[in-house]
Amino acid sequence: MRRDAAGDNARASATAGFCRDCFADVPDRVPRCIACKSPRVLRHAELAALTIAHVDCDAFYATIEKRDDPSLADKPVIIGGGKRGVVSTCCYIARTFGVRSAMPMFEARRLCPHATIVSPNMEKYVGVGRAVRRLMLELTPLVEPLSIDEAFLDLTGTERLHGTIAAKSLARFAARVETELGITVSVGLSCNKFLAKIASDLDKPRGFAILGGAEAQSFLAPRPVGLIFGVGKVSQERFARDGIRLIADLQRLPEIELMRRYGGEGQRLSRLSHGIDNRKVSPEREAKTVSGETTFETDIADFRTLERTLWRLCEKVSGRLKASRLAGTSITLKLKTADFKTRTRARSLSHPTQLAARIFDAGRDLLEREADGTRFRLLGIGVSSLEETADADMGDLLDRRAAEAEQAMDKLRARYGRDAVVRGLAFEGKMEDDVTEDE
Repeated sequence: MRRDAAGDNARASATAGFCRDCFADVPDRVPRCIACKSPRVLRHAELAALTIAHVDCDAFYATIEKRDDPSLADKPVIIGGGKRGVVSTCCYIARTFGVRSAMPMFEARRLCPHATIVSPNMEKYVGVGRAVRRLMLELTPLVEPLSIDEAFLDLTGTERLHGTIAAKSLARFAARVETELGITVSVGLSCNKFLAKIASDLDKPRGFAILGGAEAQSFLAPRPVGLIFGVGKVSQERFARDGIRLIADLQRLPEIELMRRYGGEGQRLSRLSHGIDNRKVSPEREAKTVSGETTFETDIADFRTLERTLWRLCEKVSGRLKASRLAGTSITLKLKTADFKTRTRARSLSHPTQLAARIFDAGRDLLEREADGTRFRLLGIGVSSLEETADADMGDLLDRRAAEAEQAMDKLRARYGRDAVVRGLAFEGKMEDDVTEDE
């Protein structure tokens, strides 16, 4: 155990754990906090030494909706919509009925017919996600976002700054999120990113799990190889044919043998199977793409209907780019035909954009080439090759005027509502009742 940290770090090294509710130290073999009687006592042999964490918001979208509508507190809630859309996420009550993210909505409704269905509100979710991120950055500058609601944190060297060990700083952070933002998080703490990510899934929701390096190999051994990130269904079937089903099977094989069989992937699997992960927490990790898509209730072939839907999606994608201060040069159109075949078409721009109009112009050209009478069940648009910028679309006079006009529209909408200013194309037909967004 480390004994060189400031404040109560030295005391934590000498005691068995601390209370997650009042943060008081709790002696070994004492089941409840002496100070507040809480049973939520965190203890582990490596408690004072571990500094790599994975933080994941619990059922993020659904929790926000329950926070904003207390009448939903004890009800199953599904975020999604339509009969042919998919579940964006769902609360833990809905999960007890078998509902899962990415499940078709018709199946979710069948499993949990009494669930409350809420359409996604990405603008609200992004705002809460940014508030959580700000609290993370108060702990450490080494925050690596993975998505809107999860991130890796490296608290190495922060003991003196916070006057306590990383574990207690994270517990205080979790309490602040709950008190200030009205949602909950689960924390996984370990010696590396791979083990921290596994730990965060062990005690959901509102959990805090620790997986130490010393116990990693024995913990991993009985788990399926699919627990290792990057090992999907196809890979699992391939490994099964080779007699590898559990992580223990990987552990028994020499690294050189796994490399002979699977190349560089074999070396990665060998090291992760033993709990070894040398990846650093990188705060420079950028979002790869910002996108939105819609699943239609009935298949659509009409170009004008597809065009209006595309415009609405471009507005939403543009809003997210502006909120994140991002712009991109690659526009990708996604279409899924009635027989479930996916088409993707892309175009590169001369300079980064975050304007709905520019995204739409590129996407419309791509859509026009595909709208040949084919009936589509899904339409999506995305922007990638992203960079952080404060002056996107200010390259030439025409771009500058378009950007200034769109910014003026944004300000009016922020003050008077989204329908205060409506582009002619959107005004011709509001988002039809027969489409649902899949966020």
